[in-house]
Amino acid sequence: MTRRYSLTLDLQEDPRLIAEYKRYHEKVWPEIIQSLKDVGVEGMEIYVLGTRMFMIMEVNETFSFEAKARADQANPKVQEWERIMSEFQQPLPCARSGEKWILMERVFQLAQ
Repeated sequence: MTRRYSLTLDLQEDPRLIAEYKRYHEKVWPEIIQSLKDVGVEGMEIYVLGTRMFMIMEVNETFSFEAKARADQANPKVQEWERIMSEFQQPLPCARSGEKWILMERVFQLAQ
């Protein structure tokens, strides 16, 4: 059974930084891709409009945000990637201290 999560985060309001962020995501490091798969992420898409980003993450039944956080903390390559990405990202005004991607609330679903 696949579950889907939607998350949001902002980028710095700087066209040069936004362009660089996009370049990084044209060739995401293989270690980052593998770390996502290892914790049960089966699909991910990130969209951007201006400075606002929107992520769709599809996960399997083994996924949990807590397990992902533990795995990320223990992975030096993920930590390096996150340090680099933080240069481009800007927390939302509603974010708690240290919080980046924020889970969004679904307000509508068209059922088949």
